[in-house]
Amino acid sequence: MIVVSAFSMQTRIVLSLTVLSALIVVGVTLYSPSFSLLSPSPTSAPDELSYDRTQVDILNETTATTLASVDVRIADTDQKRYTGLSNTDSLPPDSGMLFVHSQPGSYQYVMRNMSFPIDIVFVNADGTVTQIHHAPVPPANESSPRYEGRGQYVLELSYRYTDSHNISVGDEVKIPASVQAEWFAHVLFQSAHTLLKRWDQ
Repeated sequence: MIVVSAFSMQTRIVLSLTVLSALIVVGVTLYSPSFSLLSPSPTSAPDELSYDRTQVDILNETTATTLASVDVRIADTDQKRYTGLSNTDSLPPDSGMLFVHSQPGSYQYVMRNMSFPIDIVFVNADGTVTQIHHAPVPPANESSPRYEGRGQYVLELSYRYTDSHNISVGDEVKIPASVQAEWFAHVLFQSAHTLLKRWDQ
């Protein structure tokens, strides 16, 4: 009986370490160095050069035709999401910012220290547009309204860009695989943590 218990404990340790190592290797391979679970957020506001960039295409829900192609900066850490476009003077044509959350949920966005109006587009994990807000700059000395929506991504664009490009709820934002990898890596680490807790019991 003692031998069986000892063997079981050794087996648990070996399995735990094996699974954890495999998940860490996969997770680190998949996600970018800015992934917030491993890299601490910067203590000061990030500058424009510190953002990764990618292109997202927005497709019509019915015809799958491309409505717009947007060059975006990726806000994938707490500090970058907090700063957003607040230290940006303006947006060039067909550009914006893509906010990446580790998992789908309800989120609120505000026009903190913004100098120009924007569209705030909430996007589900599968790329479906779930909510569009047209957000003006708040009057001086007034706090910003909270713009709420559900999804895993938020795409900020020039004001009324969605109107001029006929983008509406239900259309699809093609999120590049490199961006989606952050969410997958997060799930892997969470799974490893859960398995380790169970095997330690």
